[in-house]
Amino acid sequence: MANLLDPIYLLTAVVTAPWWARKARGGWPERFGRIVPLPPADRPRLMVHAVSVGEVGALRHLVPLLAPHCDLVVTASTDTGLRRAIELFGSICHVRRYPLDASWAVRRFLDATTPDAVALVELELWPNFVDACARRKIHVGVINGRLSERSFKGYRRIRRFLRRMFGSLEFAAVQDAEYASRFEQMGVHPGRCLVSGSMKWDAARIEDHVPGADLLASELGIDRARPLIVAGSTGPGEEYLLHRSCPSGVQLLCAPRRPERFDDAARALPACVRRSRRLARPGADRFLLDTIGELRMAYSLADVVVVGRSFGDLHGSDPIEPIALGKPTIIGPAVSDFAQIVSTLESGGGLVRATPETLGPTIARLIAQAKERQELADRGRESILANQGASARHAELLLSLLDARYGARGFEKGSGASKPEARTS
Repeated sequence: MANLLDPIYLLTAVVTAPWWARKARGGWPERFGRIVPLPPADRPRLMVHAVSVGEVGALRHLVPLLAPHCDLVVTASTDTGLRRAIELFGSICHVRRYPLDASWAVRRFLDATTPDAVALVELELWPNFVDACARRKIHVGVINGRLSERSFKGYRRIRRFLRRMFGSLEFAAVQDAEYASRFEQMGVHPGRCLVSGSMKWDAARIEDHVPGADLLASELGIDRARPLIVAGSTGPGEEYLLHRSCPSGVQLLCAPRRPERFDDAARALPACVRRSRRLARPGADRFLLDTIGELRMAYSLADVVVVGRSFGDLHGSDPIEPIALGKPTIIGPAVSDFAQIVSTLESGGGLVRATPETLGPTIARLIAQAKERQELADRGRESILANQGASARHAELLLSLLDARYGARGFEKGSGASKPEARTS
């Protein structure tokens, strides 16, 4: 199957080149499997793969639980994900870039990393990689697994081609029972599918203030005496919707999800102050966060947060971060990528749903009702704390897998090997 896939991947790359070539991407040698080889290890080597920033962030509590007990490698696919992995974990484990799924790139990568077991975060299953691991007798499992309804519909159309890949998984530790059912329908043996919860709850940082937030407000010219709405990860059309829905006298800060949309977002926010230009303007009430890495600080300033990519034809964004910061949070109807998280928060009274038509009145009500805002924020934090613990469950599962596999070869968990140096290709 692997050899047949290579020409398909090549043809797809050629056809889609006008799209992916528009965005600058680095690390092409590493994408083709040319990474700095890892040194030999005297204890089992576990590879944990997270695609991008969101998945890397979900590993915040898991990696420190694993690193003392195995030779740990964290991989990421995207430039931003790799940078974040280095920032968070570069001092306690190896960090490398995950390759494209061409069979020869996968072969190079596995020759250089030599993992004994692999954990894939959420649903990063690629046929050539999984097949190559099976040939080398490398156990592969999914942690924090999720298979959204949208993805499931697409996968189901080609289920007979993917069944062997799903069936070869050693386990699938998934976020809820609905995801478990979908994994089983795709071919995972029911006895190897378990519900372990979501590590995103564990990654939530409960804080009342974020360092740097006051400076951000000052440099943008935000009036701390007036209410502020912060809309994070906004998508096409949402900046104008928020501008139109924002009550008179209330300030609005929008942070588009994708940098290529910054100029479009600026046009939808009349006379907005753009963070990238460092030109605060007294009396301004529209602000654009057209920078990377400052959204958490912006959330910290908010009286009310609106989570973007949920009012159009996209599939939602993660609402956990602003809720962990104690912010009353609104999300739209389109949340299929975060359905389980949204459902849990909503059922616990910690999140408000709105439509494009009701967004304005919902914002106005929350701005006017300080007590409701506080109660909403408190219930949201309670929901987060009640759902934590998945990272510890995943760590126990993975370390037990290594123990079972390598006990016969004389390995011992926590054999006393020194921590690997942080090396990046």
